[in-house]
Amino acid sequence: MAQQRSDRLTAVDAGFLHQEGPASHMHIGGLTVFEGPPPPFSEVLETIRGRLHLLPRYRQRLEHAPLGSGNPVWIDDPAFNLEYHVRRTALPAPGKRDQLREATAQIFSQRLDRSKPLWELWIIEGIETDRWAMISKTHHALIDGLSGIDIATALLDIGPEPMVIPHPDEAWQPRPVPTTAELLAGGVKGAARAGVVGATRAVEALTRPKAAISRAREVGEGVGEMAWALLNPAPATPLNVAIGPHRRYRAVEGDLATFKRIKDAFGGTVNDVVLAVVTASLREWLRSRGVRTEGLELRALVPVSTRQKDEQGQLGNRLTAMRGPLPVYVDDPVQRLTLIREAMKDLKESKQALGAQAISDVQNFAPPTILAQASRLTFSTRLFNLLVTNVPGPQFPLYFRGRRMERAFPIAFLPQDHALAIAILSYDGAVNFGLIGDHDALPDLKLIADGIAAEIARLDELAAVVAAERLSVG
Repeated sequence: MAQQRSDRLTAVDAGFLHQEGPASHMHIGGLTVFEGPPPPFSEVLETIRGRLHLLPRYRQRLEHAPLGSGNPVWIDDPAFNLEYHVRRTALPAPGKRDQLREATAQIFSQRLDRSKPLWELWIIEGIETDRWAMISKTHHALIDGLSGIDIATALLDIGPEPMVIPHPDEAWQPRPVPTTAELLAGGVKGAARAGVVGATRAVEALTRPKAAISRAREVGEGVGEMAWALLNPAPATPLNVAIGPHRRYRAVEGDLATFKRIKDAFGGTVNDVVLAVVTASLREWLRSRGVRTEGLELRALVPVSTRQKDEQGQLGNRLTAMRGPLPVYVDDPVQRLTLIREAMKDLKESKQALGAQAISDVQNFAPPTILAQASRLTFSTRLFNLLVTNVPGPQFPLYFRGRRMERAFPIAFLPQDHALAIAILSYDGAVNFGLIGDHDALPDLKLIADGIAAEIARLDELAAVVAAERLSVG
């Protein structure tokens, strides 16, 4: 679906704007490492310029509605300058991995300029072993993780030969900035559309009463489960403290085949194994901080995409979130994985995600001031201790200007009073973890990263024992 002249932000997208503060930056992105020498910067700009028409939101900025008449809208930026958004830098010699991590953390410590389109792309040269990197940085109000994968394919190719992308005959020209009267009228129309939607649902309820009652019952149960979650807050931990604007970043490389061996040995899904290794690492980290883990269960906010197949490639967020338990009180790795597997199965069968979606739908009709309060509630420390998001990526290599993308690491965001977020991305046979932490609250972020790697190896050894036993019995 093509973006209109002034698309209005949804409640979810506007919530990400309301959540942002001097210390809580709401941008997400990724660190990708490519083989070979970097392409000339002019070729990078040429490629992006030739495909930017596929990403119309990337040339749009936010315009706020007058008198609080509605959420902000996306409009064409009349001063759009590609060279502002695409930037080039180099690591000092020798260009080690820890230097690349530090550069990534510094880039993500800087808030995006709200007066311009909300994205940046950094080309990092000078990496050892004849490598270069690309760091993407996009505001969460613009894009969510799954559609982010769709958009990345606009710049990347599935083979060494760049794809030929049809381009409009006419050069892009920004549409006129809406007047105050037009923006005000848009807010009124938005309210009217909300009324139409409400009326339509009312008619559907009258014509299909059984279906409407069933749906209402399910939504009611879901909202009830969300209320119960608020009444049973996440525990206080060193992860939930006031944060500053500066970040640390760590990456952990894993193998998809390893995760599949583990889940085949013990049951469940790859995502269950992901949560289990995160839990094990956090258990040891908490104990290193002197925190007693007996009876302690952390809560992870696990985003769930509700994007339909026919919506792939569209901008804007289609997200709900569930609270996944992380039983750090359990010492045995197999028992810990079993508990997580059963808990996530129950969670998926519950109405929690449906309740979250219903709340989001209601927020779409809320005035911006009320929405701001609701968005703060969504990211409250009462709900969760940290964000853990797992994004599936393509299981084949991608290329940029003939250079193979060797590794890809995701980067999440830190809401207020949350010092750690962990994002996971599968790509071309790998499962890679990206850990972003507050610079002051998590000087020991490396311990958490090392703990994840150690637990992957530990579970893989146990899975090998199970596989050998099954083979001998067979």
